[in-house]
Amino acid sequence: MAKVDYAAMAPDLLERIGGEANVTALSHCATRMRFVLKDESKADTTAIKTMSGVVTVVQAGGQYQVVIGTDVPLLFAQVQALLPGLGSGKNDGSEGGGAPSRNPLDAFIALVSAIFAPVLWTLAGTGLFKAFLAMFATLNWIDEASDTYTVLYAASDAFMNFLPLVLAVTAARHFKANQFTAMAIAGALVYPSIVAMNDGGAHTFLGIPLVIMSYTSSVLPIIVAVWVQSYVERVCDRVFPSAFRNFMTPWISVLVMAPLTLLTIGPLTTTIADGIASGVQLLFIHVPLLGGIVIGGFWQVIVMFGLHWGLVPIMTQEITTNGYSLIYGPIGAAVLAQAAAGLAVMIRTRDAKVRELAGPASLSGFLAGVTEPIIYGINLPRKLPFYFGILGGAVGGAIGAIAGGRVSQAGVFPSLIAIPAYLETPHFILWLIGVIVGVAIAFILTFMFGVKDDADAAPGEQTGGPAGSAATTGSRAAEPTNALVAPVGGSAVPLERVKDPVFSSGALGNGVGIVPASGRLAAPAAGTVVTAMETGHAFGIKTDDGVEILIHVGIDTVNLKGAGFTPRVAVGDRVGAGDPLVDVDLEAVNAAGYDTTTIVVITSTASLGAVVPIVDGDVRAGETIIEIDR
Repeated sequence: MAKVDYAAMAPDLLERIGGEANVTALSHCATRMRFVLKDESKADTTAIKTMSGVVTVVQAGGQYQVVIGTDVPLLFAQVQALLPGLGSGKNDGSEGGGAPSRNPLDAFIALVSAIFAPVLWTLAGTGLFKAFLAMFATLNWIDEASDTYTVLYAASDAFMNFLPLVLAVTAARHFKANQFTAMAIAGALVYPSIVAMNDGGAHTFLGIPLVIMSYTSSVLPIIVAVWVQSYVERVCDRVFPSAFRNFMTPWISVLVMAPLTLLTIGPLTTTIADGIASGVQLLFIHVPLLGGIVIGGFWQVIVMFGLHWGLVPIMTQEITTNGYSLIYGPIGAAVLAQAAAGLAVMIRTRDAKVRELAGPASLSGFLAGVTEPIIYGINLPRKLPFYFGILGGAVGGAIGAIAGGRVSQAGVFPSLIAIPAYLETPHFILWLIGVIVGVAIAFILTFMFGVKDDADAAPGEQTGGPAGSAATTGSRAAEPTNALVAPVGGSAVPLERVKDPVFSSGALGNGVGIVPASGRLAAPAAGTVVTAMETGHAFGIKTDDGVEILIHVGIDTVNLKGAGFTPRVAVGDRVGAGDPLVDVDLEAVNAAGYDTTTIVVITSTASLGAVVPIVDGDVRAGETIIEIDR
């Protein structure tokens, strides 16, 4: 693919984004231009996506992100020259001066995401565990009176039962409060003697009436309590001298917050949460058709914009209040319909690279309920498959809602293997028919009308790798790069499971994610450092034979502005496989609420014969993780 002229591209991009007057902040990370716009509706997103050099556009968290690839600093420099009043001129990923604060919805979504994202997979796994256990008991495969059942039930239910303790940790990270003090406050809410007081009798604290409610599996009370705790701790840290601060601050925080939460915060937030859950319940009970169409049809749109995080606490509260969630009912059809549309693309297309991406992406949707790869990589760029998936989700969701579709375990990712979680649905067979109808609509319409050759696709919709990311030829006489090694030991995961839609979709190339076990990260291959973010969170390496590699440490860690990162290389340095790139304080990154998953992708995937990730759980630094076949 021809080299992109970023000097010519910059004014064109600026015009399509709404002009200079529409930009209030400008920054970039390793792969994306990050704009904060006064009015995002003025940006011609469709036209921007068709520009040569643009991979895709992501609108999230109050930012308008134009994904470019590892050449983003070249475009940033050209755009910044046209906007001299914005940005610092450093590639620090900062928001720049004058950036407006996020609107309340963006702030709420970011809050819920930060608190729930770290626990969601465990919540999903234990929820599925409990669903299968219930199925086995229903089929009389296990005796509910047995000790075996008791042990398994405790294992599957404990995480949800003691959810306030779990959320205390993630909320404390977000609000910058002491995590263990937060756990002490949460522990008071679910302490056995406090739980036993929820007997309908009259109870007091220092003569003040206590309104005792059940806080097991609750969400809002502990989140609000930890938020208040963070302010109590700041006051204590200012008041107490250093000799007493370490033990006095936790003592006073627990002394104040435990009674305060039981007296006021707990009852108030529980009443509000129960009211919201009851309102949702009434909608699905009295107007199930409407609820099913809205949730089933627009669920994937909600997910794309990250708004589903706003529904997570509502669904969890539904289960806490009523014993089950009806919002989950239509989601099964919505998820599987998008996966079915992607499967139809894979079967119908003649493009080998599209099939290579669509196959595993649709499989992840069917089996794990993870649809971001299929949406961003396949359905959305072609539009019709995405629309047919929405239609299938709306029809199937409406049927599922009428059937009373529900789950009683929070965190379930609707998928084929999660079907046992829906067995408590009053009309389960009708719900299942709804899912099948939704899948059939999406698959048949996409197969017949939604696929056309990539040669006929509009510019910017072509697959097989990001525009402008093909490797420069380099010296083909150089020793060929046949594999990449793990830059750090840890747990390797498929790229589609990485919690960033741009990486997980494969838009930037094929690769692997690694949850690091240590903070020393090394080069996965020999070559020259062509990108070294001053924030230390991302590096680009080009091998002598032209393979372009991106190492991205963590998700959205650009926002840390270098805190916790100590780079060991600079642009132009030569490195060998295993040479150190950066030292990372993983505890600090985790404490700030960021996912430390390190992504290794070959951004020049499109120019290579095959890039085959080798993902098999635990890996050691230096082991082969990606094989390259020319």
